[in-house]
Amino acid sequence: MSNLVERISTGIPEVDKMLAGGIPKGFLVAVVGEPGCGKTIFCLHFINEGIKREEKNIFVTTEESRESIVKQAIQFGFDFSGAVEKRILVIIDALMRPAEDEFTLASLDVEELVKKVIEVKRSMGYGHARLVVDSLSAFWLDKPAMARRYSYFVKKVLSKWGFTTLVTSQYAITTSEAFGFGIEHVADGIIRFRKAVRGGILRRYMIIEKMRQTPHDRRMYEVDIVDGLGLVVKRPTMFRKEDISLPESVVRRIRESKKEREEELP
Repeated sequence: MSNLVERISTGIPEVDKMLAGGIPKGFLVAVVGEPGCGKTIFCLHFINEGIKREEKNIFVTTEESRESIVKQAIQFGFDFSGAVEKRILVIIDALMRPAEDEFTLASLDVEELVKKVIEVKRSMGYGHARLVVDSLSAFWLDKPAMARRYSYFVKKVLSKWGFTTLVTSQYAITTSEAFGFGIEHVADGIIRFRKAVRGGILRRYMIIEKMRQTPHDRRMYEVDIVDGLGLVVKRPTMFRKEDISLPESVVRRIRESKKEREEELP
């Protein structure tokens, strides 16, 4: 099957191997997990690979400034600034800058997001492009019941514009809020990041939970974030997925909250 599918490199050879060569072209993949797990850095690798191949790239940041994304990229040896100058990368932020700034969102509205992304894609020309939205969950923070509907809208519209897309979404166990479920329902793939403290040391993990058309690796891997390198895949972990999952009490509250919000939908 994998030989018949055109695949897009994630920019991390070990992850590409786990995905039988990469993400199927045209897919929308949810990159989910708690804050600080490595989601944004994974997305930086994805865009940097597109830059190296001189492809078209769009990075939408809703929680950091455009300048912050460029500085993070530099930390790992990625020249986003040069790519912006060459017009093969456009970074859109949601900081509601002055109207003359063409690469900003006027509001955290999902229709505004789609409109701006299409506008930028048109300016870059026809052909395939890489797209990151970090994070999509920012668009439904004040109306979580709409998460699934908004996610479907984004996927349906942007699928016609030649994108292979990564969208991040996160949950915060301290508030029992789960912002990933909407996008997980509609995504073609799910890559989940987790973190846990083991022996007094913060450790990060990743697992590919779903990737259509792909005989993907089903093991959980320990990963690390290294200056000058970025996200480094270390080894399959001896822990099971359940060993670093959310506490059952939190999972129960998330399910109850999710059910209540679904009942709120018309």
